[in-house]
Amino acid sequence: MENIRIKVDKVKTPSLHLSNLEITLGKVLEEEWEEKMGPTPFPTSTDLRSWDHKLLQKYKPVYLPYCDVCCLCTMGKCDLTSGKRGACGLDIWAQQSRIVLVACCIGASTHVGHARHLVEYLINRFGRDAPIDIGSKVGVEIEAPVTRLVCGIKPKKLGDLEEVLSYLEREIVQLLAATHTGQEGDNIDFESKVFHAGMIDQVGMEVADIAQISALGYPKADPEAPLVELGMGTIDSSKPMVLVIGHNVPPAAHIIDYLQDHGLMGKVEVAGICCTAHDLTRYNPKAKIVGPLSWQLRFIRSGVPDVIVVDEQCIRTDVLKEAQAIKAPVIATTAKDCQGLPDLTKEDADEIVKRIVEGQIPGALILKPEKAGEVAARVATLIAPKRMKFKVIPDVSVVIEWGKRCAQCKDTPCRRACPNDLPIPEAMDAAEKGDISKFALLYDLCIGCGRCEHACTNAAPIHSLIVASAQKQIRDEKFYVRSGRGAVQDVEIRRVGGPIVLGEIPGVIALVGCSNYPASGVEVAQIAEEFAKRRYIVVTSGCSAMSIGMYRDEEGKTIYETFPGSFDAGGVTNVGSCVANAHIAGAAIKIASIFAKRSLRGNYEEIADYIHNRVGAVGIAWGAMSQKAAAIASGFWRLGVPVIVGPHGSKYRRMLLGRSDRDEDWMVYDARTGEKVYAGPCPEHLFYAAETKEEAMVMAAKLVMRANDTAKGRAIKLSHYIDLHKKFYGVAPSDLHLFVRSESDLSVTIREEVMKVLKEKGWKEKPIPDPTLLPRMIRKEG
Repeated sequence: MENIRIKVDKVKTPSLHLSNLEITLGKVLEEEWEEKMGPTPFPTSTDLRSWDHKLLQKYKPVYLPYCDVCCLCTMGKCDLTSGKRGACGLDIWAQQSRIVLVACCIGASTHVGHARHLVEYLINRFGRDAPIDIGSKVGVEIEAPVTRLVCGIKPKKLGDLEEVLSYLEREIVQLLAATHTGQEGDNIDFESKVFHAGMIDQVGMEVADIAQISALGYPKADPEAPLVELGMGTIDSSKPMVLVIGHNVPPAAHIIDYLQDHGLMGKVEVAGICCTAHDLTRYNPKAKIVGPLSWQLRFIRSGVPDVIVVDEQCIRTDVLKEAQAIKAPVIATTAKDCQGLPDLTKEDADEIVKRIVEGQIPGALILKPEKAGEVAARVATLIAPKRMKFKVIPDVSVVIEWGKRCAQCKDTPCRRACPNDLPIPEAMDAAEKGDISKFALLYDLCIGCGRCEHACTNAAPIHSLIVASAQKQIRDEKFYVRSGRGAVQDVEIRRVGGPIVLGEIPGVIALVGCSNYPASGVEVAQIAEEFAKRRYIVVTSGCSAMSIGMYRDEEGKTIYETFPGSFDAGGVTNVGSCVANAHIAGAAIKIASIFAKRSLRGNYEEIADYIHNRVGAVGIAWGAMSQKAAAIASGFWRLGVPVIVGPHGSKYRRMLLGRSDRDEDWMVYDARTGEKVYAGPCPEHLFYAAETKEEAMVMAAKLVMRANDTAKGRAIKLSHYIDLHKKFYGVAPSDLHLFVRSESDLSVTIREEVMKVLKEKGWKEKPIPDPTLLPRMIRKEG
């Protein structure tokens, strides 16, 4: 029931005289829910502090300062090296955790801001009473597991999400306030607040995705969601082309609506980069995906886009400059990214189209999605014939000419500026001699940042030269990605919950995050393929889901054509865009609810304890770049789920690492007896940066181990861990004694070999507990 306001001019009784009486009743919750409210509905940053501290006692921050000064206030800058403190009293460890909190607050506010924008748009379009339905026809009954867990409410209508958003916004304000000078001073309490920001972020992502799934007709928990075209080679440059970039889909959806209403669908190409592309193809699978966020510069410079529509998040801030170089207008559609363009929201669409087509303005800010969609479609059809001369990738002769002009600087500033240390000087030297093959080899390795160009003393368009040298790769860039399916079905959870908890399905590997890869995005696909073949459950989202699709096996098939899209052993499940990451957390939460019959409602600590000790899941954010990626990771940390990042992830300033040599860190309560027992380092780390994809795969196989594993389940997990270690390092791992509890934990094929090594290390058999970190869970059934 919404707010009720009662106004009465006069009330007169024998004992009471009132005038101008006004009574307002807040929202009344009308729920039919058998679950009792748990201890922490709508938790503040301190309500789950004790749980955070339990995790942080096991996984202590290991700091990698990216900067050893603080310059956030006018008393600085303050030197924090060698045990020094700043003018406010803060030491370098607290400062690093403070910066991590700032980053996670930025990430969480971005997702929550997106959710607020999206929900308000959908309510305005469909009404507050529009039902939330993300898969009722396929039996999705727990439709908002993260929201239920955190907030203790069961949203049924779009309007119910407004209360959740108000809570999230309140918490972000409080967290950000803690980073002000003279507030929090303890590094561990900063880290606890980081975890809180991540939890808030997970709820925000869930709100955004369940709202758009319910209202916009996306696939609803469909493991057979359609395959959509992916890659620059799929775009027909002879047609008018609209490129959409960002994460907020309404403007892009209205482009599709306009084209369909006017019989232009198929006559105009509409494709996206980054998560708007995912959500656009969820809206209509006839749209296309160009690639991950790192594809922006190369595709814009190809000249193919006739109009570029930007919404929010992960957009190159120089997109207008790059667009002007190819005479393509830009339409900005959100207040978060106005690009300095004139606000023509209130202008007539005909007038906006006229001014853009005639070149009077380089684009426009249009804050009404319907109008933005109409203008983008109309402008593209009108200016495409005038722009054909720009739709040409530079000729290879241009590459050779720039090779001759290269100064061959001794300090190689272009290479030093490259995050991946690509051999640009060698490619330039070869180009001078007429060989562009070395430039072509850089195409798959380049993350499209353009830093090399800014470092070049000759202002060479190095990124464009890489693209020009890779014309064959671009023509062949024709792949498929499965459209984002959204949530995991309850029936899928019933099927796999037991095998995951008992360890018989070796684990869940979640490949998520940005495309700031240390090498080619193909590495993400290779990780997915390796684990899918081994019958792990592989889930993915965002730019990583795209990169997984940009790879073909020996038979010429993409991973999405080879493996099923079900949440099951050997499946590769694309849940969708960034905000769809909430469904990955939701799947782990639903295992606790559906398989273990644990109450979700406002019961965060118990469910996190269950997931941490029993659900063998690991996140791999191989190209993590943004503050959003940091917030997403921290949400999983609070659930006790470890995350692996690539080498660039070390720039997040700290890891959360366990010490396997400290037995006291790995003590748990045995819920059957109440005794504290050693459970082993399972999982050993909570946040870990790997140098290579091989290291990441071996570490993932280790981090899926849980204290609750049965002997059969542990044997399966150890077999994969040993096999991967031997495959990539040539030897068996040296720490098996930490993970083998009894001989039954080893499969028959390796038992004799491993037991010989263990006995040399003085190994002793250990009991398998019913593990929990919470004293209150003792004597409860696991």
